[in-house]
Amino acid sequence: MCAATRVLALLLLWAPWQALLGAPLAELSGDQRFLIFLSNNLEFTRKIKGDVAALQHAVCDTFQLCKEEELLLLRQDLSIAQAPMERCHGRSFQAEACFSQIREGLRTYQSSLDAVLELLPGHAALVESLQLDAANLSSNIQHQLQMEDLGLASVTYPTEARGPLPVFSSHFHHQVGSFFILADFQRFLEAAYRALRHLAHL
Repeated sequence: MCAATRVLALLLLWAPWQALLGAPLAELSGDQRFLIFLSNNLEFTRKIKGDVAALQHAVCDTFQLCKEEELLLLRQDLSIAQAPMERCHGRSFQAEACFSQIREGLRTYQSSLDAVLELLPGHAALVESLQLDAANLSSNIQHQLQMEDLGLASVTYPTEARGPLPVFSSHFHHQVGSFFILADFQRFLEAAYRALRHLAHL
């Protein structure tokens, strides 16, 4: 690789995060509480990712649905909600907006996991634990946003209503839909983890 190409590659890697420099959140000024928040929730996100992976293995072992590329043609027949994450990467990165998208995405997948719960009753404890973890991580992020925006030391939140359960036309579509819910959730968590990790290293 020539020197000019290496420089271009480095610029492309750096560019998606340059908008962070103007972000107003306290972590960019070295706020210790925010750094602790990031560290704790990086570990929490890693734990949730591991639980999602365990459910993906269960779907693979139980229904032999293991490779996403083999199922893509079926996806268009399914009404699977995907949480947007465009505010967490690229030139549109905005710290508060990214946190809001993570929080809303966690709520989306918390609801969608009801479909996985129906499909895998033998793994109910893991699914319910995952839903609780998603709710708690969402609350952690909302609490942080409230503290940054309003300077509140503590906040109490009302119980949030679940979204509608995905509707499937057949048991096989239910299986495939659950496969994609978990695959989408895993990608979402990976994007959230990258955003939190980058903020922690600024």
